[in-house]
Amino acid sequence: MNIQQTKELANRLEDALPQTQCTKCSYPDCRGYAEAMAMDEALPNRCPPGGIEGIQRLSAILTPVFPQDAFELHPTIDPECGIERPRAVAFIDPKTCIGCTLCIQACPVDAIVGASKQMHVVLNDWCTGCDLCIPPCPVDCITMIDVTSEKTGWDAWSPELAEIARSRYETRDLRLDREQRDNDERLAKKAAAKLVAVNAENPDSEEALKEQERKRAIIAAAIARAQEKK
Repeated sequence: MNIQQTKELANRLEDALPQTQCTKCSYPDCRGYAEAMAMDEALPNRCPPGGIEGIQRLSAILTPVFPQDAFELHPTIDPECGIERPRAVAFIDPKTCIGCTLCIQACPVDAIVGASKQMHVVLNDWCTGCDLCIPPCPVDCITMIDVTSEKTGWDAWSPELAEIARSRYETRDLRLDREQRDNDERLAKKAAAKLVAVNAENPDSEEALKEQERKRAIIAAAIARAQEKK
């Protein structure tokens, strides 16, 4: 396949994923997993949220492209990725939460709200059950609560929920990129102002001159790093 065909296949595979962005497949997000499958670098049995039906959906897309029936060869979820289970949402114990914001930073769909040293709350309708908020919590105040009874995989999810989750994930990515650019711009302006101040210094000794040059080198390096990010 050429690059365009691989991209189109990845698009179809991504559309067939539940978009929980849980990283259980060992890829950074659902798109990364879809691209790996499209390049024949990953099997279609690495998505626990999609479950057995998810393997079938992905295999149906892959089989015409690659000369094998992926579902027959790999009919169950790879155990290293987890297990198929009911859909869950995170619950934060308000009595234990210390407001560290680590779970907020970890959530791929901005489903947790709160502020530093303030209690955090999960938006149940937004939570994809990815579990990513649990590892960074320093006080173990987060638990996952099943909300679909015995329904698992795609029986516990829907294409509509998947599309909403993908939209929220993409919106978060855009926000983080914007915040990073804004921060880089602030640092660049701060460095430029410091350089002006250093250049305005009038060293009255050899030692002071060396110190001025040292400051210039540090600031120049900081500005260069900022420019590399653009």
